[in-house]
Amino acid sequence: MAQIKVLIVDDSAVVRQVLTTTLSQDPGINVIGAVADPVFAMARMQTQWPDVIVLDVEMPRMDGITFLKKLMAERPTPVVICSTLTEKGAETTMQALAAGAVSIVTKPKVGLKQFLQDDSESLVVAVKAAARANLRRLSASTAVPVQAKLTADAILPANCHAMAETTDRVVAIAVRLNNLCQIEVREAVNGAGSCPAVR
Repeated sequence: MAQIKVLIVDDSAVVRQVLTTTLSQDPGINVIGAVADPVFAMARMQTQWPDVIVLDVEMPRMDGITFLKKLMAERPTPVVICSTLTEKGAETTMQALAAGAVSIVTKPKVGLKQFLQDDSESLVVAVKAAARANLRRLSASTAVPVQAKLTADAILPANCHAMAETTDRVVAIAVRLNNLCQIEVREAVNGAGSCPAVR
């Protein structure tokens, strides 16, 4: 099986070094580069395109969310956000998921190096899961013809654990689907009725 090509984008030299060392220890992962911001990332990607990008949010010249939106519009690529700004319920978390991030890893504001070393397994798992994401299939949904902008409730099946891990993720998915689809998609609210099926 081919190695997963990973590009790390983070303005911290320490984080780049620790992430590179951590991910490179897995034989299934090949870190093809570690750069300080999205501008450097775009230049690096012209020579070799990664399978997964590990992306910080707060960086010079271009922030991670802007880069993520640009990436998803031009060439959808799995992205794992790794930032101190993406705590549960944070606005940045919602923006990242709505923009197309596959996974979120929240870095602590203190003890960062130790955290990345201790939590290396979850980082590897996140990268490998992201590499299996089918972003093209999600983008293709925009091509479904619908005659008018209709209203419908987005209800996730009970066995869809991956999508319903947290309320934050469900809301973000609803926002992303609403942006992609020609029908209105929103989070189901307790007590609210649903509209008749559209055929």
